[in-house]
Amino acid sequence: MGLLTKEEYAAIAAELELPTAAFIDGSYRPAASGKTFATVNPATDTPLAEIAACGSEDVDFAVAKARDAFEDGRWSRLHPSARKDVLIRLAKLLTRNARELAVMESIDSGKTIFDCETVDIPEAINCIKWHAEAIDKIYDYTAPASDDHIAMVVREPVGVVGLVLPWNFPLLMLAWKIAPALASGCSVIVKPAEETSLTALRVAELAHEAGVPRGVFNVLPGSGPEVGEPLGRHMDVDMVSFTGSTVTGKRFLTYAGESNAKEVVLEMGGKNPCVVMDDAENLDRVAAHVVNGAFWNMGENCSAISRLIVHKAVKAELLDKIEAHVREWPLGDPLDPETRLGAMVSKAHFAKVSGYLKDAPNVRVGGGAEGGFVEATVLELPDNAHRLARDEIFGPVLSVIDVSSFDEAISVANDTDYGLCASLFTSHAKRAMRGARMLRAGTVTVNSYGEGDITTPFGGYKQSGFGGRDNGIFAHDQYTQLKTIWLDLADDADEAVV
Repeated sequence: MGLLTKEEYAAIAAELELPTAAFIDGSYRPAASGKTFATVNPATDTPLAEIAACGSEDVDFAVAKARDAFEDGRWSRLHPSARKDVLIRLAKLLTRNARELAVMESIDSGKTIFDCETVDIPEAINCIKWHAEAIDKIYDYTAPASDDHIAMVVREPVGVVGLVLPWNFPLLMLAWKIAPALASGCSVIVKPAEETSLTALRVAELAHEAGVPRGVFNVLPGSGPEVGEPLGRHMDVDMVSFTGSTVTGKRFLTYAGESNAKEVVLEMGGKNPCVVMDDAENLDRVAAHVVNGAFWNMGENCSAISRLIVHKAVKAELLDKIEAHVREWPLGDPLDPETRLGAMVSKAHFAKVSGYLKDAPNVRVGGGAEGGFVEATVLELPDNAHRLARDEIFGPVLSVIDVSSFDEAISVANDTDYGLCASLFTSHAKRAMRGARMLRAGTVTVNSYGEGDITTPFGGYKQSGFGGRDNGIFAHDQYTQLKTIWLDLADDADEAVV
């Protein structure tokens, strides 16, 4: 399915029927309080809809319905192949409605329609299909035991789970969480970001149409204090999987500690280094990877390249090539398929990112910010101590730091509170492997930028997160409990007391 014109996308956007109510127990419902909040197109600053502003009463109701569904087994005890069939139907419905979802995602978040059509929606659908197909191919274990015993290790769904989403990849992060959670047999309560609630609500409706039973998939739009915190503190929620900022993620540890010690999985921030050594091959190709890694999704990406750590011998040539590639990333209307850089997600986030640029030193490329849009910016820093090298800006800002050796490069790369992703460009095989092992990050790419794919675990070291991994078979681990079943086979006569 090819891309449309800007005018065709605008026409689709004008005709969209936007979901506005919470989705609980198989149907749309207003918030118990009757309150709403406005969701706004950040590219035009125009209101899109008034969304139900849920609160603690809605959380209690959704948790009760999710618990009922889990305990009566309508989904949790359904045969794995039956759950697979339902999720495959959901993937087909998402495919059938892909263009609607792409446009909805773009106008709600400021993301480019190019990314929504070519990356976010296809990858979200693939994620659902992948975990659906894995459901009946994950086996339990038997452990070594004596002739008189059998030891079984079985997986069971963890129960009712809260899934707290970020605003930068609303639908894709939804898929990363609901796919393994539903595949495992859990009941889920999704808390989308306030800025980007639309696609989560629409997917819940499609999931119900696909056959996910009522109470199993619930979506509660609203604020962090009104929905996120009550969900994190709820005594009948068994675990929370959170993706978002490190500051907010840490709060869920407090909520868990002060309530029922629920399991918490955190995927948080990043200040990701890209190390380019003096023996890196094809600097034009390196520059293309760096620009993609730094500016994809407007830099609103926890795995974005935000620090370029480059050997002095190749710095000047590489920066010239980076500057040339930045010209291939036009800023503008997100619904124009030629646009590669859309709007910041909100006025508040625009103010944060543009604030970093006011006193930015040695700006090589870009640096402009106006009307919710921030230019792709490349700047040079004297060292790794500058706040632009320490803070997660979460915008299209690439800081360049030069180094004189491999050891210095690795040391600077690891000098951060975060450890989500890292990249290393070198033509030396041993150096590549040594560097990949030395870099303290959950994903390290060599001679490329990326996050792996659906088969590889995604998560970080240090303050980038812990407790589990998204993607791959490993993602199922966070939504299951391991149980040991020990069977005594000894003959009663053998156990007679002598």
